[in-house]
Amino acid sequence: MSINVVQLIQGALSESVVRQLSSRFGLSGDATEKVIGAAAPALIAALMQKGATLDGARSLFATIMAPEVNAHIGDQLPQLLTTTAGLSQLESAGRQLLARVTDRGVDSLSDTITAQTGVPAHSTHALTGIVGATLLGVLKRHFLGAQGGVGQLPTLLGHQLPSIAAFLNDGLLSALGLGGVAVFMGNVLPQLKAVSAHIELPVAPTTPATQSAPSAQPMPRVPVDAVLREERRSHKWVWWLFAALAAVLAFLFLRSCNHEQRAEVVAPVQPASAPAAVAVPASEVSVAASETAASASASAASDTVASAVAASGTEASQPVAVSAPTKDSQLTFAVDPAGKPTVTATVGSEAEKTTLLDTLTRRFGAGHFAASVTVDPDTKPADWLSHFDDLSPLLAVPGAEVKVDGTRIELSGAAADAKLGWLERLKSLFGASYQIGSFNVEQAVADATQTFRSAVKGLLAPDSSCAVADVVKVLNLQVINFASASARVPASAVEDLHQSAQVLMACSHNGKAAKLEVAGYSDNVGGAEANRQLSKKRAESVRAFLVKTGVPADSLTAQGYGDARPVASNDTASGRFANRRIEFVGGESQ
Repeated sequence: MSINVVQLIQGALSESVVRQLSSRFGLSGDATEKVIGAAAPALIAALMQKGATLDGARSLFATIMAPEVNAHIGDQLPQLLTTTAGLSQLESAGRQLLARVTDRGVDSLSDTITAQTGVPAHSTHALTGIVGATLLGVLKRHFLGAQGGVGQLPTLLGHQLPSIAAFLNDGLLSALGLGGVAVFMGNVLPQLKAVSAHIELPVAPTTPATQSAPSAQPMPRVPVDAVLREERRSHKWVWWLFAALAAVLAFLFLRSCNHEQRAEVVAPVQPASAPAAVAVPASEVSVAASETAASASASAASDTVASAVAASGTEASQPVAVSAPTKDSQLTFAVDPAGKPTVTATVGSEAEKTTLLDTLTRRFGAGHFAASVTVDPDTKPADWLSHFDDLSPLLAVPGAEVKVDGTRIELSGAAADAKLGWLERLKSLFGASYQIGSFNVEQAVADATQTFRSAVKGLLAPDSSCAVADVVKVLNLQVINFASASARVPASAVEDLHQSAQVLMACSHNGKAAKLEVAGYSDNVGGAEANRQLSKKRAESVRAFLVKTGVPADSLTAQGYGDARPVASNDTASGRFANRRIEFVGGESQ
């Protein structure tokens, strides 16, 4: 069953396929290969971590063998990439499958790849989904061809470590919630080996009551975090726990007696919660062990005992590890012109909340800041709390805005002013484990323009899809950056709107026109009614431009929604920029 998954992915994503992807996304071949070269090893690492527990391995195998996974993707990729619909379906399927595998989605990973490669975010998001679909597809094809089962999966994954180790870094693994490289490399192989041994170990046949205890087989030593906890099916589970524990201790005792002809009476077994000890003869232990092996409910109890014996030798007192938190902690703050900060945060515990509020009070004094701190137990520890003293001077800079998302920090407003030097200062203070950048409107518009123009090429091709979902998805990539308080279409958006009009006219000429709503939105700065009116005027301006260019007037409507339905937090400049948007919404085909 040993294979090199990296080589299988490279075989599917051949040079010709890479050229196709580069053309579709408007990237150079080198940029496309950089994204693939970062995404593939990181996703394999995520699969290894998933397979390092019993329930994770079984869940992962079920996902690999699911109907949604295309086992023939390696052969079909060239055809799938020729149409916008095929490309979109491939990307979407890959991202959905990866969300099931990683339990967290891969947006953080693709954002990290963007930061490390400089490739636009839209392209890295799409390519990461395509690499994920390819990875699962080649694994499914292998398992189908080799007729392998879940028992071979952990071993197969463990064999991939030498192939991916050189391409992993702390940023990629942290984005997937796997910690640093050193922690991952040190833990994952022993866990995979333990899970593999446990899955592949056959169930012992039922032993007759007259058989002696020395013939019993020892339980496999599986780490506590690899234990599969099954639902109890009987109120007699306590008896099975005692019986399994007695069987293990009987074996350990009899082995130490160097195979004596007659087993002595085993010392009393007394779990911590039992009020009294009961002596169990070896013959009765044999019966109990047989019944335990035959009982489905007892298997969970015996697994637990084996894990405890592996950890301490004689005591079954180790707690089973609970699932780790999956969400990144959050911190945003904005400082008003008077120097008063408003802080919003999400942390994982009351202790972290208390630490943050105490630090703010000590720094600014009660009543000199506003704070809203939410505790969510599914949130990972806030590492940035240990660096809060490094950030706190920024909370006194009028106009400064900062957003912290896990280990990613974005500066905007006065904090992004190059003259103040905060970007380089924080990079030095926080170190390489943090990704620190600043928001720049011009750069954001330029990136969006590049992404849109790469994607719209597919819709302008002769064989392009006029499916409403495909059209809307591409049109919504463009950014129309209106001037403050203005509803006039900016010069920077004219060329993109011309291309949008060409797409809509082509679909109309082919009899595939669709009704679209041009929806305008604003940030939360200013009055609600004023924002609604301005957003409506901007939507009407875009509609008028498209109609003047040749789009059928009856295919477009315009509406303004003000600051309703924000897509990002209004606490930072980047969030407000994202919320000030024109959004195309699909209606029914004409």
